[in-house]
Amino acid sequence: MQEHSLRTVDKVAKIFCCAVKEVIDTSSGMSVSYAPTIQDVPSISLKPDLGCFVQFTGDYSGLFIMNLSKAASVEIYTKAMNFMGLPEEEISSDFDSDEVVNYVGEIINQVIGKARQKIETIYGLSANNNQPKAITISSAITLSVATMLDKPECRKIAFRTDDGNPFYVEMNLEKTEFIRLEATEGAEEKDIQEHIDDVLEKGLGKKEAKKAASQDELDDLMAEFGLD
Repeated sequence: MQEHSLRTVDKVAKIFCCAVKEVIDTSSGMSVSYAPTIQDVPSISLKPDLGCFVQFTGDYSGLFIMNLSKAASVEIYTKAMNFMGLPEEEISSDFDSDEVVNYVGEIINQVIGKARQKIETIYGLSANNNQPKAITISSAITLSVATMLDKPECRKIAFRTDDGNPFYVEMNLEKTEFIRLEATEGAEEKDIQEHIDDVLEKGLGKKEAKKAASQDELDDLMAEFGLD
């Protein structure tokens, strides 16, 4: 038995982390990176400059948030539009434009879909989500919807774009533990890690080999600190 057992909220946070990377990398041609540390935080909130959120309920319930700086939101949007071949004159450079805000909202919509699908595949549990919302804000907003859960557990993960611009994933989950009834010990952790490895390798060419190796080193660090 491993000395440190990954708790359900951390397993779910890793799944969301993986989904964020997969969605952004696939849609923009980038290779965003994330910190090797999952932060246990007392609460989650929308923060400047561009925040987006979606609530999920069902067999498990919680709230998922992405907070992006001005630079990160514009970079992700611009590189995604370039990746799709949109002419430069049609690409907005304002983080608070409808184009950027709507695109970020679509990102979180895809993320929640991929995360829910993976959780159902691994654990056989399903949930539905409401329509994701993305808004520009100048000060932090703690969402009241979070109080609907009984003592939710909150997590935060730091990301960086190719250009080093920061954005953050925050998530809370109702106090719960997923316990597999018909699986060998550690099977769910293996499933999650294999999925993360697939995401990191998907679409990476020879030029990206060093980036993949660097991410493997981060995963090793997560294992060292009991987060893998």
